[in-house]
Parts: sequence; C-alpha cells; structure tokens
Amino acid sequence: MSKLTSWFSIGHQKEQQAKHWLVNQGIQILAENFHCKGGEIDLIGLYKKANQETQLIFFEVKYRKQTAYGHPSETVTSKKQQHIILCAQNYLLKHPQYQELVMRFDVLSYTAQQTEPEWIQNAFEAF
Repeated sequence: MSKLTSWFSIGHQKEQQAKHWLVNQGIQILAENFHCKGGEIDLIGLYKKANQETQLIFFEVKYRKQTAYGHPSETVTSKKQQHIILCAQNYLLKHPQYQELVMRFDVLSYTAQQTEPEWIQNAFEAF
C-alpha cells in the first residue's frame, strides 16, 4: 500500500469514526462526502436539542498523525472554508427544506490514535 493510499484510508476511517461519534452525540447524519463543483463537505447533520432550534451543521473532519507542523484544524484555511460554504449553498439549493434552519460550520479534528475528536463548534461563518 502506498503512502497516499494509506493516507486516504486513514482519512476515510476518521470520517467514519467521526460519523459514529456524532450519532452518539445526538446528530442525525443527512449526508456523507457531499460533492459539488470545487469542493466537498465531509458530513452534514441535523442537531435537535430540547427547547432549541434545530441546527443544520456542516462538518469538516481533519486528521494529522502528529502536531509538529500544526493542529489539524489549522488546515481549514480561508480558501477551504470558501469551498465548504459554496458546497453548503449548493446543498441548500438541492434540499430547500433545510433553508430556514440555523446553520453552522464545525470542525472535528483527530491527532495520532485519538478515538474521540476535538469538536470545534462554529469554527467559521459564512460571510
């Protein structure tokens, strides 16, 4: 297995791990790896908390074997954020039933053998 294949495999594994973790947190997963022109959103979910508005959350999952070159969340650059926002707009056009919901962008990050992600809520905003 090449390093690139191994890296993609680990990335996919972390996305699956994140999905299962989110379900345990009460998130209903609506889509995985939603592709649009110019980007992708790893996970899209609905969060319904008692006595609060339902939220539509777009998740970016990041993994780094080590943090010597920075935290995984630091790879979600402003350019990456713009791609995610563009895909989120595309998703809402295809699923108008979610257009009125409160929306946010979160990052789930893993390092090394971490089994639970660091959950950065409202990591960035659409502007």
